[in-house]
Amino acid sequence: MTPDLIPALALDPEQVRELASTVRVVRVPLRVRFRGLIEREVALVRGPAGWAEFGPFLDYGPGEARAWLAATLEAAYAGWPAPVRDRVAVNATVPAVAAEAVAAVLARFPGATTAKVKVAEPGQALRDDLDRVAAVRDVLGPAGRIRVDANMGWDVRQARAAIGALAAYGLEYAEQPCPSVADLAELRTSLARAGIDVPIAADESIRKASDPLLVARAGAADLVVVKVAPLGGVRRALAIVAECGLPAVVSSALDTSVGMAGGLALAACLPELDHACGLGTVRLLGGDVVANPVAPVDGWLDVARHLAGGMGPVADPELVARWRMPDREDWWRERMLECAAL
Repeated sequence: MTPDLIPALALDPEQVRELASTVRVVRVPLRVRFRGLIEREVALVRGPAGWAEFGPFLDYGPGEARAWLAATLEAAYAGWPAPVRDRVAVNATVPAVAAEAVAAVLARFPGATTAKVKVAEPGQALRDDLDRVAAVRDVLGPAGRIRVDANMGWDVRQARAAIGALAAYGLEYAEQPCPSVADLAELRTSLARAGIDVPIAADESIRKASDPLLVARAGAADLVVVKVAPLGGVRRALAIVAECGLPAVVSSALDTSVGMAGGLALAACLPELDHACGLGTVRLLGGDVVANPVAPVDGWLDVARHLAGGMGPVADPELVARWRMPDREDWWRERMLECAAL
């Protein structure tokens, strides 16, 4: 594996300035609390290839947000590679809600046969996770697939105990149970020795790492979870997946449909895609900025319906106006320029 084959995060200052002049900031409410948020704020921009989204979370500094801006430039100026499949299976996403709320959340994802369930939520206990996953199994039935996402919430000992207990409900995989690559590698060994057959997927260890290939070199994961914006665009994500040599799952970063289109473009052009993707979180938003949301129908996203000629959906002026926050636009413009200045 050769990190030098991964494209650099190239930012053209002139393109950044041009896009910054088109910024429209929107703030959309969430239907349920997710990642501690009750609303999602992003900047929409427009370039020669169409609309794009710049949406690093508000607490991200310029160093981390820089990759998101590279993905924005790609969408606005270059568009995306041609798809190799016409539809993509999508998983339901279950936030860290109480067990009795699970059925209502899953009802927003009709047709989905896979569910990603948040676990290891601060302030909650393993019992809460077990109850939530049990409720998901009840709704999906024995044939449904369940994956859990701990967002680095456990150490190795806690992860070994929690995954061992959750495995009773039949897990497709556990996503980023521990923070470090070394911890993930140790956990995989511990699970194997205990006869617990739950694959490990790496997310933060890919998208937040200075060396996204370390996971594969260290034997720390069975799959990689890739997100377009944090990795710097579709083409760069494709290169990272190819160099890792592990099965990939494409996920989103709580995007509007404009940003979600990039995730769909990546999933549509991956050479191999054997798992449902986390590209249904538009269903968690209380609104959107396009008339034809990039939301799954019967558990699938139709590529041709949402991507035309390598371009994503067009923002609807009335919907943008509904959620627009003009007083935040100077802040986002400065943020883009700070990223470019790095």
